[in-house]
Amino acid sequence: MKTGADAIKQKRGVFLVDDHPLVREWLTNLINQQTDLVVCGEAESAAKAKLDIATAQPDLAVVDISLKDSAGVEFIKDLKRAWPGLTVLVLSMHDEALYAERALRAGAKGYIMKREATKKVIEAIRCVLQGKFYLSEGMAQVITTQFVEGKTLVSHSPVDQFSDRELTIFDMLGAGSGTRHIAETLRVSIKTVQAHCGRMKEKLNLHSASQLVREAIRYHENQVNNPK
Repeated sequence: MKTGADAIKQKRGVFLVDDHPLVREWLTNLINQQTDLVVCGEAESAAKAKLDIATAQPDLAVVDISLKDSAGVEFIKDLKRAWPGLTVLVLSMHDEALYAERALRAGAKGYIMKREATKKVIEAIRCVLQGKFYLSEGMAQVITTQFVEGKTLVSHSPVDQFSDRELTIFDMLGAGSGTRHIAETLRVSIKTVQAHCGRMKEKLNLHSASQLVREAIRYHENQVNNPK
């Protein structure tokens, strides 16, 4: 007969990374209700996550890719560099058409939007823990079609032409971060951030830094208020 301790040991550990306390509370309650899963830790920032994951040793990290001290798929890349065997599932408000493929290329096993039903979240967690990829049916079909045709996934967003680093900086600008804060967060020089901003202005056919910031704010607010 299995003891309570044995049962706990058989549960797969899930680490939560999200800067919204209510989201972490919702996920904790949802996951801890499952017989095969348990939340083994949580963090509201990328910095804290990196420290605590080393101690918690989870099987899976469920992460938002837009944090106060990090943004975009850069955080996924950091996690995979530090813990190559860690399974990562992205749970985000950001449009999957723009971010899902980028997240997978960075090392995530799946991408699910926060608007999905709770049963879908648990389905996604179990799917990636089995070593499979998880995407919405529509997104999976789009990516499969693009792969078969040998094309890169194209979204309808004007920022789809950005590199991962450019998209990270663009999103941080839209969230209110200044150039110095972005440089410190990404551990690069201010000149590097400015160079990325220059390339983004060219790609969007903008002529000033203020125009770029306005576009970034508009993009960020649209992601927050009108998730698809």
